[in-house]
Amino acid sequence: MRLAEIAKVVRSKNAGPYLVTFDIIFADDETFDRVRRSGSVTRETVSALYGIEPDALIDFAYYAFARAIKCSIIRPQPSGAIFDTDVYGAQQHAPLLGLEVTD
Repeated sequence: MRLAEIAKVVRSKNAGPYLVTFDIIFADDETFDRVRRSGSVTRETVSALYGIEPDALIDFAYYAFARAIKCSIIRPQPSGAIFDTDVYGAQQHAPLLGLEVTD
């Protein structure tokens, strides 16, 4: 099953001009726990989607109280820079949508 099919929210946004942050939020504890136990969404799998080293992923964490996974990456171009294609960082979550979650 793809992450887009089981997450309530998958989004990205700027966290200042140099970072993009990602939020993956689940509707219930059962789904959140299932994804966490699956080992499908990890620092390594997310960094591979973005073609970066796992250490370049900032603050990858599961937050049980919010039923969420959150992490950030350094933007390839600062927000609003001449070659920036997404000034708000709002379209950077797309690779996460197809991430396969296995049991």
